[in-house]
Amino acid sequence: MVFSSSLFLLYFLPFFLLLYFFIDKRYQNILILLSSIFFYAWGAPTLIFIVLASILADFYLVEWMNRSSGSKKKIMVGCSIALNLGLLIYYKYSNFFVENIDAVLTGFGFKNLAWTKVALPIGISFYTFQKITYSIDVYRKVHPPLKRVWDYALYILMFPQLIAGPIVRFHEIADQIEDRSANETVDNRLTGFFRFVIGLAKKVLIANVLGEQVDKIFAMGQGDITTPLAWIGVLAYAFQIYYDFSGYSDMAIGLGRIIGFDFPENFNSPYISQSISEFWRRWHITLGRFMRDYLYIPLGGNRVPRARMFFNLWVVFLLSGLWHGAAWNFVVWGAYHGLFLVADRVFLLKVYKKIGKIPSIVITFIITLIGWVLFRSDNLGYAWMYLQTMFEFNFSPSSLTFDPQFWTMLALGALFAFWGGFKAIEQWHVRVYSKVQKNYAIFSMAASSVVLFIVSLASVTSTGFNPFIYFRF
Repeated sequence: MVFSSSLFLLYFLPFFLLLYFFIDKRYQNILILLSSIFFYAWGAPTLIFIVLASILADFYLVEWMNRSSGSKKKIMVGCSIALNLGLLIYYKYSNFFVENIDAVLTGFGFKNLAWTKVALPIGISFYTFQKITYSIDVYRKVHPPLKRVWDYALYILMFPQLIAGPIVRFHEIADQIEDRSANETVDNRLTGFFRFVIGLAKKVLIANVLGEQVDKIFAMGQGDITTPLAWIGVLAYAFQIYYDFSGYSDMAIGLGRIIGFDFPENFNSPYISQSISEFWRRWHITLGRFMRDYLYIPLGGNRVPRARMFFNLWVVFLLSGLWHGAAWNFVVWGAYHGLFLVADRVFLLKVYKKIGKIPSIVITFIITLIGWVLFRSDNLGYAWMYLQTMFEFNFSPSSLTFDPQFWTMLALGALFAFWGGFKAIEQWHVRVYSKVQKNYAIFSMAASSVVLFIVSLASVTSTGFNPFIYFRF
């Protein structure tokens, strides 16, 4: 079940909100938890038991750790991290490892390993990181552990951010799990609904329209793709993945706000970045902060010698690429971004400063587009072919044509992606997304939300194409 489905919009969400607003506050957390278990089980009915078992084990392991001290405490936090990473590695990467071992064995004339492919639990990359933040935040005494196991299960399984984040760190939300009365206002609910609808519109009106054509282009063989078509494909994909993922984050943040939770922002106009370093401060912000605080800084951060710092930075993004998907193209994509992050610190930031804002944005966007080819392609071989086509100046006629709707959404996608480059627009954008609004703004947002929701719902019910990119991760 995804947020942009008619099942969620017409049945699950209205029924949940109706119950939530009318039951006693003492039972609201239980309702969210039960609804979240149902939400997850709808897409993975057998795997929910594994998720619940790991939550139960992790809760008592951390509770035990919190009562311990010295080396025993370190062992306990290590066990908690090992449990969560172990599950992630098994379910997400075991197929990848076996496939690569088989390739080596076949090369030496041996038989393939007998192996039954492991199903990937939905959202495991996201809630694994949240479980790790719980263990580490309690270990570091950033926040005491939760007192009830069902509150911990709620933190991990809360359906608004369960499938694709934002990655909410424990200390950011712990107090809200126990008491969020300060956030349960009419204004919060209305602005939350507005934020949800904005995300829904980004997903179904822009991302879906572009994605349908992107799939056609990336399914074409070498002889069929021309240079203009290759550029159109990767441009459309850049906007598709942005509006798909940021739209989902908007919906999660909006839903959280409706029920009194304050989730962190996850995107901030990433395509106006003037360097890859800035891009990663604006794209998937919660992942970047997690990798910085729980991996890069423990490795030494900026306190180590320059060469070691560059190596650590590159390793972090290599692992970030692997986190996104169990395939070599994701590993190379992560290494590619890590390379430019190092290059920024060595010389590129100085170059960007000299050439000015607009050239820097253009260069950074082109670097990002090349990376998206690696990210979208099914394998490295296809990615290499596609990149060659982009730069070989093949302008022969193409059999694939696009309708006016595609061109309109591509233009709107580009407009909304880059208009934050104007300072006044960026400031306005921040104000619109703010929880604090004046009465006339609340009224305008509520009215526009209703209209945009109807249009988006009509789009959802009239088309069968409604993928969600980050389900793969």
